[in-house]
Amino acid sequence: MNLLADKPQPICYDGFVPSARMHIAEGVMKIINVNKLTSAGCKVKIWIEDYFACLSNKNVGGMEYISSVGNYSIEIWKALGMNLERGKVEFLWSSEETNSRAAEYWPLVFDIARINKLNIVSDPDEAAQIIYPCLQCADIFFLEKCPAEVVTDVGDVDVHADICQLGMNSREVSALSSAYSNYIKEKHRPIILSNRVLPDLQQGKEKVAKSDTSFAIFMDDDEVDVNLKIKKAYCPPKVVEGNPCLEYIKCITLPWFNEFKVERKVENGGSKTFTSFEEIIAEYKCGELHPSDLKPALSKALNVILQPVRDHFKHNAHAKELLKNVKKNGNRRSAKSGLFKETKSHPFDTAESNSATQMSTEEKFKIVRSVAEECLKEDELMNLLAKKPHPICYDGFEPSGRMHIAQGVMKTINVNKLTSTGCKVKMWIADWFAQLNNKMGGDMEKIKIVGEYLIEIWKAVGMNLKDGQVEFLWASEEINSRPHDYWPLVLDIAWRNNINRIKRCIQIMGRSEQDELTIAQIFYPCMQCGDIFFLKADICQLGMDQRKVNVLAREYCDDIKRKMKPIILSHHMLPGLQQGQEKMSKSDPLSAIFMDDDEADVNVKIKKAHCPRKVVEGNPCLEYIEYLIFPWFHEFKVERHVSNGGEKTFTSFEELVAAYTRGELLPDDLKPSLSKALNKILQLRSAAAVVVPSEALGGELLQGGAVAEHGGRCLRRRSGQQQRRSMSEAVAELPHLELVRVRERGRE
Repeated sequence: MNLLADKPQPICYDGFVPSARMHIAEGVMKIINVNKLTSAGCKVKIWIEDYFACLSNKNVGGMEYISSVGNYSIEIWKALGMNLERGKVEFLWSSEETNSRAAEYWPLVFDIARINKLNIVSDPDEAAQIIYPCLQCADIFFLEKCPAEVVTDVGDVDVHADICQLGMNSREVSALSSAYSNYIKEKHRPIILSNRVLPDLQQGKEKVAKSDTSFAIFMDDDEVDVNLKIKKAYCPPKVVEGNPCLEYIKCITLPWFNEFKVERKVENGGSKTFTSFEEIIAEYKCGELHPSDLKPALSKALNVILQPVRDHFKHNAHAKELLKNVKKNGNRRSAKSGLFKETKSHPFDTAESNSATQMSTEEKFKIVRSVAEECLKEDELMNLLAKKPHPICYDGFEPSGRMHIAQGVMKTINVNKLTSTGCKVKMWIADWFAQLNNKMGGDMEKIKIVGEYLIEIWKAVGMNLKDGQVEFLWASEEINSRPHDYWPLVLDIAWRNNINRIKRCIQIMGRSEQDELTIAQIFYPCMQCGDIFFLKADICQLGMDQRKVNVLAREYCDDIKRKMKPIILSHHMLPGLQQGQEKMSKSDPLSAIFMDDDEADVNVKIKKAHCPRKVVEGNPCLEYIEYLIFPWFHEFKVERHVSNGGEKTFTSFEELVAAYTRGELLPDDLKPSLSKALNKILQLRSAAAVVVPSEALGGELLQGGAVAEHGGRCLRRRSGQQQRRSMSEAVAELPHLELVRVRERGRE
């Protein structure tokens, strides 16, 4: 009431999924409702949900087919009299609108996904069924953020979704909308108008099913079809509840004609015109109005409504062609064509290599294979290295906090091995993923600062960045620059996989299937799988904890019939330093060595580390030596007193394990040597000191670490153009800031 009193032209949001032939509820009921709204001065924005057609498992011919269905639907509404005068109704294609403002739309989607649990959607099967209502909710607020437009009779007004006209079956969207309004403390919340859902003509079917055309009236049905369907419809005498024929009269014929006329013989009561539904119900309940009289009258009324549509599609060439395409593709509902199509097999790059030209294929294979604990598959890797001089390797990281030594040193070792063979490495800075995983409180500004901090560490520790062999790509920027390529791909992956298959991948977020999950945690695996194809990666170099989502990418290749599958290199996961910790934890500072730890921190952590005498299995100190020290120095030097065996340099891990197992090398000798080697790695190479951003991040980055005591400062202040600068430049430009140096690293 307040809205209508205060705003002459409220904006109403209505949407439809262009999925197949239009049933009478979509056609006639929508026209009735839209024309009521426009008669009250409302402006209606009809959202053509072309992206959602894939998500709702209704797409059979790709975006071209979806476009045909959308235009076919518009032709029906025009033919039947939807009030389109003076721009009162505007049709908006979701793909065009969201792609044009992707930087606004998808962060909004993520916000909604992060704050809502999976149980808001009841009994989902496909992952797409989780994502779909989340996108619908985002549409409401996305329209609310549209720029002002000029309306001549009322001046400048804000264009936003004041009213959302949704079906009663869209309760999830209403719940999401309410939750998000609370989250953003929205004062003027969108008003939800939930309209009635027309039932199927069969007994007990609550909703019209397009998959069974014999029990739904379609807008292009001919007179014979309508008569036959109504004749077969469920319509028990004297029974009102669950009677679809009475529902059709209530929701379609009475609102359209403002009356319902029954023609019958005098002996059956004679012809009668009903002007209210209550009047019809009264006579039907007492048996004065029989199904054998009601059904022919209903058929006749429906045919009168549909005749202008039939005439339009018979005489209008454009409409006729659209209907032909819709019917043709609508009969092929078995194939999953999806939104994303691989146009050709991923080609091999035949350009000459400027590096690694002296290596044989076998030598390259040995180096690349050494990166991984598991390779899927070795024969494919050998073939790739033989035919492509510069394979594209995908590696990614989530800017979520301090960098532990596995992320810093192991990644540098692996990346340098790959680039030494001629590979090009694309480092995917997963800033949007960090937001989905609610890292740094979901604050993108903080996430970006952490991302820059991590890059500077890799530079300092010696990652080979020469000749563009390693490229750092910010996920948000790359995706926003090509949303039309990325999002159809992600939605297609969601559509093709059931919810349980996606749940099995959530280990990539540090979650288990038993955790109470948010909608965002269903988005995450679909997006990470999509990244591989978006970046045209030949090789995925990630940890064993990412294996399931990488295998999902190979399975997706089978779905889309892509011959060249990404090769999966799954590297070893370094354990935590405490007993029984399979993985390092940033929340437990004693479980890991961090790249910004000082010498004293390293010494204390290694001294307290689990390292049982003569025991190799589950010994984190030995794992550090195997995966960090030997690959870095190619030896491990133990300094000890002559009485304890004297100094010894081990040149292989096997030699060290043998000595440790026999008790010739004790933990008290091994630990100081390990600490010394780690500190030597962390002191190596840096043109400038790495600065830890702490205060600007509210202390989140360094919580629990020794450096946190010093209270670091922000590295840079963003310019209007949001340009990034290196940390050394930031230091030079802001000399007045009190900066905390992680390490004063000198060259050796």
